[in-house]
Amino acid sequence: MRKSTLLSILIFLLIGGCEDSSQSTEEHITIMPKITASKVAGEHVLVISGEVITSSDIIESPVELNGTFMPPAEHLKSFIKTNNPQEFNKVARQLIEEILMNKVSEIMLYQEAKRQFEKNIDEALEKEAEKEVRKFFMEFGGDEGKAEEKLKQMGMDRQKFKENRKKFILTQWYIASKLIDQKPITHSELIKCYNQMKEQYFATPASLEFRLIDIQPEKLGVADPYLDKTIEAKKLANQLIKRVQQGEDFGELAKQYSHGHTRESGGLWKPVQPESLVKPYDVLVAEAKKIEPGQIAGPIETQGHILIMKLEDKRSKGYEPFEKVQPELEQMIIIERRKKAIDKLNTDLMQQVVLKEKDEFIDFCLDKIYQMYENPPVKLGG
Repeated sequence: MRKSTLLSILIFLLIGGCEDSSQSTEEHITIMPKITASKVAGEHVLVISGEVITSSDIIESPVELNGTFMPPAEHLKSFIKTNNPQEFNKVARQLIEEILMNKVSEIMLYQEAKRQFEKNIDEALEKEAEKEVRKFFMEFGGDEGKAEEKLKQMGMDRQKFKENRKKFILTQWYIASKLIDQKPITHSELIKCYNQMKEQYFATPASLEFRLIDIQPEKLGVADPYLDKTIEAKKLANQLIKRVQQGEDFGELAKQYSHGHTRESGGLWKPVQPESLVKPYDVLVAEAKKIEPGQIAGPIETQGHILIMKLEDKRSKGYEPFEKVQPELEQMIIIERRKKAIDKLNTDLMQQVVLKEKDEFIDFCLDKIYQMYENPPVKLGG
C-alpha cells in the first residue's frame, strides 16, 4: 500500500507504541523555515522558504482516503450535499489542515535533505527511485496499463511518480542520518515492544486439518422406508470405522459414502482455525482435542449429521520467537522514533505560521471546495 505523503506513509508503517513514554528523548529534527502568507491575483497562498503552496495544491491533488485516491473536494462532496455550511466547515477544516501540514513538512524536509546531500547523491538517488518504479509496476504483474491507471488515480504519471519517490527516498535518508540512532535501542525496549506487538503481529493461530466422512441421514438411501435413517446412518458409520481400522483408505471411503462438500477431495478440509468452525461442524474442535494426528473420532452425532473425522494435523496457538522477529522490532522502534520526530517538527512548523494567516488560507480552500457543489455559493470563512 502507498500513502500519498511522507507523514501518512510513516504513520501507516507505525505498527504500535513500542517506546517507553516515561523516557524522554531529545531526538528531533529542528528546521527554521521562513513561512509567510500572501495573495497572488486574488489567490491566497503560503510561501514556505520560497516554495509556494496554493489552494489548488491542497484541494486538487489526490490523497488516499479510506483506501481510495481522490481529491479532498471529491471526498467532501457528500458533506456539502447533506450538511449545512457550519457542519461542513467543521468536518472539512481538520482534513484540509492535515493536508496542509503534510505539504509544509514535506517541503521543509526535502529542502533540508537537499542541503545535506547536495553532492554525490544524484546517481544513487536515480537508481533507488528506478527500483521503486519497477517495484510499483510489478505489483500489477507487469501490466503497464493497470499500473498507469493507478498512477492516474494518484494524480501522477510515471515520471512524476519517479520524482515523488526521489523526494521520499532523500527525505528518508536525511531522517535516518539524524536519528539512526542517537539513542541505542535497548534489550528492554525490544522485549517491551515484542510483548505489546506479539498478539496482533507475531501470533501463529491454532489450526486443524482433517478428513471427514459426513453422513447425512436424510440423504441416505434405504430399501425399507420404515427404517429409522439416523439409526441406519450410525450403523454405516460404525461399519466404515471398522473398515478404516482394517486398513482401507479413509479418503476413498469418503468419496463413496460422504455427503459433505469435500467428498470429491476424499473428505479433506483445508486447515482451519478452530474458532472458525460453525455448526454443525463446531463439535469437531472438542473431538480433535482427544486424539492425535492419524487417529479417528466418531461416530459423532450432531444436527442431522453423523460424522467420522480423521485428524491430519493440529497446532496450538503460538508466537514467533523473539529472536526471529528482533530485526522487525528494531524497525518498529526506529519508525516510531521517526514519527515522533516528525510530529514534533510539524508542531514547530505550524506554530511559525501566524494563526490568522493560516486560518485565512484554510478558509479560502474551504470556500473554493464548497462553491464547487453549492449554488448559490455561501461564504464560509472570513
